[in-house]
Amino acid sequence: MAGYDFNAPRLFVDAPLQTGARIELDRGQANYLLNVLRLKSEDSVLVFNGRNGEWRAEVSVEGRKAADLVCVEQTREQSPAPDIVYAFAPLKHARLDYMVQKAVEMGAGVLQPVLTQRTQSSRVNLDRMRSNAVEAAEQCGILSIPDVREERTLERFLKDLEPERLVIFCDEDAPVSNPVEALAKLGNNQDGLVVIVGPEGGFTDQERALVAARERCACVSLGPRILRADTAAVAALAIVQSVLGDWN
Repeated sequence: MAGYDFNAPRLFVDAPLQTGARIELDRGQANYLLNVLRLKSEDSVLVFNGRNGEWRAEVSVEGRKAADLVCVEQTREQSPAPDIVYAFAPLKHARLDYMVQKAVEMGAGVLQPVLTQRTQSSRVNLDRMRSNAVEAAEQCGILSIPDVREERTLERFLKDLEPERLVIFCDEDAPVSNPVEALAKLGNNQDGLVVIVGPEGGFTDQERALVAARERCACVSLGPRILRADTAAVAALAIVQSVLGDWN
């Protein structure tokens, strides 16, 4: 991301992007650009839609409360979303917001809520999750919005998972060892990854056996301390990205 313009406002839009394309903004987006950022006609904004890369667009003010954007030039080509499924037991509101944002920043390509026997909250607001994912992508220069999937039971999720995917099972009951060394032994030519982090109460013995029964599964510890689930998201994805992902 060398030369990236961190000072330019950045906006996710659900519209095709090409030279000269005119993007209609909704009231919230127009209010943000005109009244919060106080942009004026011909000021620049970076826009992306997850499909056509990132573009520099100019503001076109339409009256006091409305504005459109006009695409001028592409600043970055579209890159593929990381092939990492982050599977997690849902948390309550603010902590779930934090976890979603950090998982997006760390490069998760899919956000998959899984219901375990000790899951704290079984109701997931998918629209809120998507909004947090978009916000994180806007703020951090990310080009692809992760796929936010409906919640599933852990058993159903594992049953439907592609057999070739490598599952990184973050288990507080795993022997405490160096997770970086453990993952490095697997090699870094992995086609697709799944990172599973459980609920605050941990996994049951039955759930551990269910995950460990997969042919391609690596059980790892995240260290000698018990981490909260939202903290574990950052720790697990950082380790995976540094050894098997796009940090390597």
